[in-house]
Amino acid sequence: MTFELPALPYAENALEPYYSARTISFHYGKHHKAYVDNLNKLVAGTDLEGKSLEEVIAASAGNPAKAGLFNNAAQIWNHTFFWQCMKPGGGSRPTGRIAQMIDEAFGSYEAFAAQFKAAAIGRFGSGWAWLVLENGKLKITSTPNAEMPVPPGQHALLTVDVWEHAYYLDYQNRRPDFVQTFLDKLINWDFVAKNLG
Repeated sequence: MTFELPALPYAENALEPYYSARTISFHYGKHHKAYVDNLNKLVAGTDLEGKSLEEVIAASAGNPAKAGLFNNAAQIWNHTFFWQCMKPGGGSRPTGRIAQMIDEAFGSYEAFAAQFKAAAIGRFGSGWAWLVLENGKLKITSTPNAEMPVPPGQHALLTVDVWEHAYYLDYQNRRPDFVQTFLDKLINWDFVAKNLG
């Protein structure tokens, strides 16, 4: 079994004008694909060949000797998750259970949005900002590079990619503008709600 680049959940131009087909072409078609290609080379002929993506991540996490394996596997997972966190006509306020949980955890949607944006723009260098469910409660966190939320009891609900390749063609060095647009115009709250289970 070889790893394959998962299909996007929409056409490359579906998120325009907020996230361009050109950005998706590079971000998905080059960066995400490179992680898949690299991981296939790294697992070939090893005891991890034929294992699931999650099994490769678990077997390599926290092991400096397997950093290449972890970085490529985790970036495949992170990017696949990220694409699903966006949709055409997305953004604005959530409704239903996730909206209620946001109000309970952060006081208001506005407070959540401000904290999520702060986590995303405050991440030095490359990484991710996340909304997670931890022990039944919502929490905002951020991770560097390929890291993902993995503490016991932590379950990813939403992420935004703040590696420069995720936004530079559209927003140049204006990461705050990208994150605000993500919040206002791109978030797929249906996917977030589905992740609640």
